[in-house]
Amino acid sequence: MPAVSALTPDDVINQPARAQFEAFLDQHRAMLEACLDGLTEEQARRSLVRSRTTLLGLVKHAAFVEKVWFDEAITGRSRAEIGIPATPDESFILGGQDTIASIRNAYRQACEASRQAASGLDLDDEVKGNRRGPLPLRWVYLHMIREIAQHCGHADILREQILNG
Repeated sequence: MPAVSALTPDDVINQPARAQFEAFLDQHRAMLEACLDGLTEEQARRSLVRSRTTLLGLVKHAAFVEKVWFDEAITGRSRAEIGIPATPDESFILGGQDTIASIRNAYRQACEASRQAASGLDLDDEVKGNRRGPLPLRWVYLHMIREIAQHCGHADILREQILNG
């Protein structure tokens, strides 16, 4: 398996758009996973808001999102075929078998599968397996950067509450 790029967004300022998208997305992926660093299982599962959102649930949801956009959208396979929940809300639900280690591992695997799935496509290639209809891969990257960055913000706030509360 190829290693995650060590390039940061600053390293790719003058690089092609694809390298920039991948650097930003990988940085946000790493930041989201890092929200679990040093936490106990109880802290990672702690519910601080009225929704199903927890730190562990955010990372589990992010693995779901990777599969929606880089498996379902690219291959056209159904969520049932992929083995993921039917709705985003369900992707936050934690089972008894979900641990920091297992969710981290699942997230890393999902991210690597996403990299592999996109590697043979150009930014202007259309993916056809999304409910919106055909979308250029460029849009998928931009959507994923927005999605993971948003969840990094959620994670920052939750983690601050857990560690300082």
